[in-house]
Amino acid sequence: MRVRARGWIFLLLLTAVAVLLAKPAARLAYPFPYRESILHYAGQNGLDPLLVLALVRTESKFYPLAESVTGARGLMQIMPETGRWVAGRLREEFDPERLFEPDYNLRLGTWYLAHLIGEFRGSLPAALAAYNGGRHNVEAWLGRGLWDGSTEALDKIPFPETREFVRQVLRDYRVYRFLYREMGR
Repeated sequence: MRVRARGWIFLLLLTAVAVLLAKPAARLAYPFPYRESILHYAGQNGLDPLLVLALVRTESKFYPLAESVTGARGLMQIMPETGRWVAGRLREEFDPERLFEPDYNLRLGTWYLAHLIGEFRGSLPAALAAYNGGRHNVEAWLGRGLWDGSTEALDKIPFPETREFVRQVLRDYRVYRFLYREMGR
């Protein structure tokens, strides 16, 4: 009986050590670059910084000079037209080349994400879909009943790229909340 108890204790200790080592290793795959800027701009716009981190990881893999084939730029992959619109709302000058600057990109991108979350009455899946697939498209999908805006019905999102984008951001957000719990809201 004593041998069995020692075996269980050893197994529990081994599991505890594995869990303690797994988190630092997982943080290598899910880093937190631009920490101060993300914390600052997420806080300024009432967003969970871990959500912003998940979006940036999905959009640009933290590469500030990323540019998509459609012209989206920087960490949060902001289209120049969207950047111009956001800068106008923030009453600041707009220069599309500055979208490659991490702080500028994060300032505009976090404001826009917070705006979309508000526009879609707090629905994170709908806001993320709008961030990727366009506000008007998501409004049309919801209005025509093609998608109800829920996580459970992501398969109903008509654009495959947008569907996968929402899934990926939500997946990364769950991972970041586990790995950096102390940094989230």
